Amino acid sequence: MASGSGAVSGSAEAAGFGEAAEFGDPAEFAEAAGPADPAGAAEAPVVRGRAERRRTARRAARRRRRSRLREIPLIVVVALVVALVMKTFLVQVFVIPSGSMEQTILIGDRVLVDKFTPWFGAEPERGEVVVFKDPGGWLENQHGAATDGVLLRGAKQVLTFVGLLPSDSEQDLIKRVIGVGGDTVECCDDQGRILLNGKPLDEPYLASGNPPSRQPFKVKVPPGRLWVMGDHRDVSADSRFHMGNPGQGTVPVSGVLGRAFMIAWPVGRVHQLDVPVSLSSVARGPTDPGTARNAVGVDPIPEEPPLVMGVLGILPLVGRRVGRPGR
Repeated sequence: MASGSGAVSGSAEAAGFGEAAEFGDPAEFAEAAGPADPAGAAEAPVVRGRAERRRTARRAARRRRRSRLREIPLIVVVALVVALVMKTFLVQVFVIPSGSMEQTILIGDRVLVDKFTPWFGAEPERGEVVVFKDPGGWLENQHGAATDGVLLRGAKQVLTFVGLLPSDSEQDLIKRVIGVGGDTVECCDDQGRILLNGKPLDEPYLASGNPPSRQPFKVKVPPGRLWVMGDHRDVSADSRFHMGNPGQGTVPVSGVLGRAFMIAWPVGRVHQLDVPVSLSSVARGPTDPGTARNAVGVDPIPEEPPLVMGVLGILPLVGRRVGRPGR
């Protein structure tokens, strides 16, 4: 009986275990079933997490690419506006196409021109190197036939307007101011020096081997005008060569675009353009209207190509200048 009772009792326990397994506490079932395989249980969630992260990263990359594409037109517009503002009101870069200002400024140099201070009434002073519009008859049109297509021509016109490309219609020149309104400029004294209000000038900026002037002249600069000359006197078609023009070879102050204050390229020639003391220290003459005397016509007149301008002209991104070649 004992053994039978024990068997019955064991069967009951077994039955109880079965009921517990079927209807009992899941925790007891888990404990009874034994420990689970930790490696197998953790592997599936990790794989799903990595895949989800990859999909999220791909979606984020696509969003960034779309965002950049949408931002490009805005960036272009902002860059063009900044370039236009700089060209019009602040600083403009000019590329030198001729040797009329050697050795101070060489062919291919990029000069920075201050267009900001003239807005506050500042006028050019003697000794300053200035960029000015052709006062009339100094330059001849040298436009070649256009060969660009419609789209390329339109793009160039837009970039030229904002100053990112050279203009083929601008008529700008660069020279040094020798006399201002009221001054009397004359060539030359017994030692061959230019006289400014009767005082001989020391001109250390002249090109090597050049005399101050080979053409005699004497002019009283009218008010509001400038007498300008190149530093390379033998090749510069400056005020001396246009004394038969309206203004007697002088340039109106209103036509001055700004003062060239620095050579910005090439790197080895970066320096400030200083004003010679010999010019700035001479007292001004009386500002009564004057007339030119001893004007000398010289034939032939040296060629004077216009400047090439562009805000990005400081960067030699192109191997050659776009526009008219300097001669």
